[in-house]
Amino acid sequence: MNIPIVFYLIPIASICALAMAWYFFKQMMATDEGSPRMREIALYVRKGAMAYLKQQYRVVFIVFIVLAIIFAFMAYVLKAQNPWVPFAFLTGGFFSGLAGFFGMKTATYASARTANAARKSLDGGLKIAFRSGAVMGLTVVGLGLLDIAVWFIVLSFFYHGDKMSLITITTTMLTFGMGASTQALFARVGGGIYTKAADVGADIVGKVEADIPEDDPRNPATIADNVGDNVGDVAGMGADLYESYCGSILSTAALGATAFALSSADMQLRAVIAPMLIAAVGVFLSLLGIFLVRTKEGATMKDLLGSLSKGTNVSAVLIAVASCAILYLLKIDNWMGLTGSVVSGLLAGVIIGKATEYYTSHSYRPTQKISEAGQTGAATVIIKGIGTGMISTCIPVVTISVAILMSYMSANGFDLSMNAHSISFGLYGIGIAAVGMLSTLGITLATDAYGPIADNAGGNAEMSELGEEVRHRTDALDALGNTTAATGKGFAIGSAALTALALLASYIEEIKIAMHQAAEAGKEFINPITNTAFDPDRADIPAFMEFFQVNLMNPKVLIGAFIGAMAAFLFCGMTMEAVGRAAQKMVLEVRRQFREIKGILEGEATPDYGRCVEISTKAAQHEMILPSVLAILIPIVVGCVLGVAGVLGLLTGGLACGFTLAVFMANAGGAWDNAKKNVEEGQFGGKGSFAHKACIVGDTVGDPFKDTSGPSLNILIKLMSMVSIVMAGLTVLFM
Repeated sequence: MNIPIVFYLIPIASICALAMAWYFFKQMMATDEGSPRMREIALYVRKGAMAYLKQQYRVVFIVFIVLAIIFAFMAYVLKAQNPWVPFAFLTGGFFSGLAGFFGMKTATYASARTANAARKSLDGGLKIAFRSGAVMGLTVVGLGLLDIAVWFIVLSFFYHGDKMSLITITTTMLTFGMGASTQALFARVGGGIYTKAADVGADIVGKVEADIPEDDPRNPATIADNVGDNVGDVAGMGADLYESYCGSILSTAALGATAFALSSADMQLRAVIAPMLIAAVGVFLSLLGIFLVRTKEGATMKDLLGSLSKGTNVSAVLIAVASCAILYLLKIDNWMGLTGSVVSGLLAGVIIGKATEYYTSHSYRPTQKISEAGQTGAATVIIKGIGTGMISTCIPVVTISVAILMSYMSANGFDLSMNAHSISFGLYGIGIAAVGMLSTLGITLATDAYGPIADNAGGNAEMSELGEEVRHRTDALDALGNTTAATGKGFAIGSAALTALALLASYIEEIKIAMHQAAEAGKEFINPITNTAFDPDRADIPAFMEFFQVNLMNPKVLIGAFIGAMAAFLFCGMTMEAVGRAAQKMVLEVRRQFREIKGILEGEATPDYGRCVEISTKAAQHEMILPSVLAILIPIVVGCVLGVAGVLGLLTGGLACGFTLAVFMANAGGAWDNAKKNVEEGQFGGKGSFAHKACIVGDTVGDPFKDTSGPSLNILIKLMSMVSIVMAGLTVLFM
């Protein structure tokens, strides 16, 4: 296969992203880390984070080896899978873990430097924190594009000659998305349990019972809390969005190979590389946006949000223009309509971000009302927060629904006839919308990774006793980080919804390939409606749906949908309970130290920080295994028992329920967190007041909502799709 010269813009973009990530890292490292006390605290956090990550990677390594052996058995013995799948799976997991590792390493070096820069100016602290967060964003897109480019070149060397080759190449590449999803789930769940066990323990005993400030060095759990911010919200989020980014590009490439299968071979190839090129150009525009982020001294929360919005919005507008140019120059059929699909995805991302900001920032009424509810106690704070979280699902759900419809219609020239041609092109449009939403991930992920860096900077300032003015600046950066983190979670969930929908169509193509292989081995497929032989090679999507009876009257579809919805709640329940059990151990340990180590509360003795770090580490390693394994097993069991119809029902039910539940949990948790910040800034009595203690309880309940269960759901949605795709051959064997 002759790869066009323009394709090589993709590896060039990946190398540029990685080079700039290295530049920002070195630039951050060249700044002063501060006083000896600041360096000491940063070292505690850094060592704890690295120790946890190494332990987590040992566990994940074992899981990956076991799964790779299973895939190898399916590929080489059962002949139910492409022989490249085990290798693609391993590289996906490796690069996902590597992205998280680099991002977290940067974050642990940046927090003290951010606090030290805040001693001079607010803008100095913002720049260090944000550009350090950009290391995470640029590493994710750089490694993602590099992985995609290398695999496409390698597979193109082995598969060439007909149009089926591109379908085989793109569906094979999809399987490295399962490796990324599996790594992301362990990182998100394990990191979420770690950080929230420490956070809840520190808040309950420290702030509520002992009445000492957040991040006070007298609190034994405070170092574990700061470690957790890095392993959960940096390494976990990085691995999560690495998978979304690659998954959206690869699923769209696979849909392009199918939708343009009846066009010329050259047109089909251009449709395959179009999403990759859009993502590559997005790298350069993300860099432009990163350099635009700056602020002034004395900036308000709205000023700080405006600074970040300037960078992300400029990048979003320019990528829309660039996408139009790319599709036009590639001479893709209906390039103008597909540009509309890209714009649909971008607008959906912006609207979801703004809606999340409205419901979670204490600059707006919903979160202010939760703070007000604190005057009547913790119960009303909880009730108000749950209600706000539920209401906040409306705008994202409607936005994603409209984006799906508009991207589908735009790709089809507003043809809703639902014939085979329009369905294929419409699904390609939805995939392009997902790519559009994620194309400027370099800067959007930077705004999210910024959050835990700012949070740790505030902790360092508190423990180092830097003074009221510095603490005021770091509190402003931290409050901004809470909002950007909530916005990032909403963005991640929205992108997961579009990506998962594109993966549904890719699952159908993978089933058709598996049926083709089974037919070559002598297996016959009889259409139950016509009682004639079914040829998967010639079947379009409507014929496929008819053969498998994928309709709402088929009980297998309905059962699958119920199981998918149940899986979202089961997963959330298990991770919430895991945080509860780990937090109980942390609470007991902090109480024990306050009771037995004389002089801690007077500041005359040093707490045993290491013991709390150990408790969080062991709890996270133990508790993350069962939910993660269940997420892998459920689609396999459903595929073997209920077949293709059941799996499509499962993925649909899991997507609809998981998306809504994830938005609710992320926004409720973010609103509770910022309601507490609002009181701490002097509202309703300020720190130490009755309202403050009530809002601390709300924040404590919201911690596992927004940092464990909620963000893990979008990985669950995609992982079930990825597992279904990888296990398509096994599903066909059981037919």
